[in-house]
Amino acid sequence: MSLVALAAATVRFGDVVALNRVSLRVERGEFVALVGLNGSGKTTLLRALHGMLPRQAPPTLAPGPLRQAMVFQRPFVMRLSVANNLRLALWLAGVRRAQWAGTLAAALRRVGLHGLEERPARALSGGQQQRLALARAWAVQPELLFLDEPTASLDPSAKHEVETLLAGFAADGMTLVMSTHNLGQAKRLASRVVYMEDGEIHADLPTAEFFNGRLQGRAQRFLKGEMA
Repeated sequence: MSLVALAAATVRFGDVVALNRVSLRVERGEFVALVGLNGSGKTTLLRALHGMLPRQAPPTLAPGPLRQAMVFQRPFVMRLSVANNLRLALWLAGVRRAQWAGTLAAALRRVGLHGLEERPARALSGGQQQRLALARAWAVQPELLFLDEPTASLDPSAKHEVETLLAGFAADGMTLVMSTHNLGQAKRLASRVVYMEDGEIHADLPTAEFFNGRLQGRAQRFLKGEMA
């Protein structure tokens, strides 16, 4: 059974149809990239898969408890130290307090923030704040991680750092679903690419096939950069 799935999901915000009868299945171990122009439905699809939207679009999850997390383009960090931002995430996830110290240290080492435990989180650079958000997600050991444009506001160096972390998460067996405007990023990281337009899925292919001539019509024009 798929790790998470939507079947003919429709999401409306007033008169606007953000998702129009979208069906999508995500298998364990996949890295799925959602691509498309602004307003195509990528973020709404992520939120629907994560169960953040009204019950008109409930996801179907694999049997048993499924630990999942989501990282946003501009992560919200609390007016706390780096360490306390992580402790709060562990508390909300129900992690036993006896595990906090070891998990916190491991998470900060994993994202390259070890030694900054007492730094105010909001004093970190944009790239460091995104890595803190990834540390909070990784610390709760999600089976499924959703990412909404996680590098869109970062400089090239910080973008590379985040991509390296995501590639490592995938190599460890974590399932990831990420929206991105960066086609190069999708090609580098994803095992599968989903192209969206007007709240609908117009292409869903393994990454190599998506970038090697299987697309037609508007999807092909998007890939060539001919749509705005």
